[in-house]
Amino acid sequence: MKIGIAGTGAVGGYTGGILSRTGCEVIFLTRGRHDQVMRQKGLRIETEKEGLIHVEQTFTDRPEDLRDADLVLFCVKSRDTRPLADVLAQVVRRDAMIVTLQNGVDQEETLAALFGKKRVLSAAAYLQVYIKEPGVVKQIGNDPFFVMGALDASRHEVAKQWADRLNRAGLTVTWTPHIMQEKWKKLIWNVTFNPLTAAVEAPVSHLLDHPGLRSVAESICKEAIHVAQKEGIPIDEHFADNILAAGERARGHKTSMLQDRLQGKPMEIDAICGHIVRRGEAHGVHTPVLNTVYQMLKYVNEHPHQERREKR
Repeated sequence: MKIGIAGTGAVGGYTGGILSRTGCEVIFLTRGRHDQVMRQKGLRIETEKEGLIHVEQTFTDRPEDLRDADLVLFCVKSRDTRPLADVLAQVVRRDAMIVTLQNGVDQEETLAALFGKKRVLSAAAYLQVYIKEPGVVKQIGNDPFFVMGALDASRHEVAKQWADRLNRAGLTVTWTPHIMQEKWKKLIWNVTFNPLTAAVEAPVSHLLDHPGLRSVAESICKEAIHVAQKEGIPIDEHFADNILAAGERARGHKTSMLQDRLQGKPMEIDAICGHIVRRGEAHGVHTPVLNTVYQMLKYVNEHPHQERREKR
């Protein structure tokens, strides 16, 4: 089985690295400093239970090198989805399957428009990983797992088969016939913790332990649940309790948006925050707390050089 990793960040590096240990041929699409380090030294994954995993596979900055992949895992940030998908749609095999492991619930539409809905699978990735340094991915917390399904109901069996193949290849993957419901649940967790941790530059535990921040997080969570309900997602009000409980199990986690802000990178505010605000507006559901934090982080994204100057 030949697998292409479209975006070798923390999620793509970890996922591709685990798959490479069981005989899969993995082609990692990389860039920048990570590309240089991985070509010279390979990829290192520091795991919670197994210690260090050293990965020596194909590392490339050429999208066309993914042309023969049976499966392409999209792991790039949401802002990079369309530009990369435009290129890969021209070079990958027409029978190759595409899986998005990305945040949010709107990347599927972009990929389906380019590759066809029947070729696109979606997966919710539940893992705590970050780039420790160029070429090194660190995994912490609970054992990673994935929930995967097809966008097109006629492809449920195909999704099951791929879930089984990925399980045999070393990942823990569960199939679901309701993948977008699962992705919305993951999005609600993300929007509860990502923007606030980025805003205060602190891990999840700080939100849970500070009464005021915890209250803000709960308000954002409930606003997102109301929007999801209007989108036809069967989630009840008590789901907020599940989200906070899940946060307790990830107290030391530095969310992806927090990691991006600390590294001076653009944050995924539109995929995680903006989409919910916009869908809320379309349904007449007000999201004042989330929108306030969203606009603040949007400003930070738009003025990165100013923030860096002020921190000196």
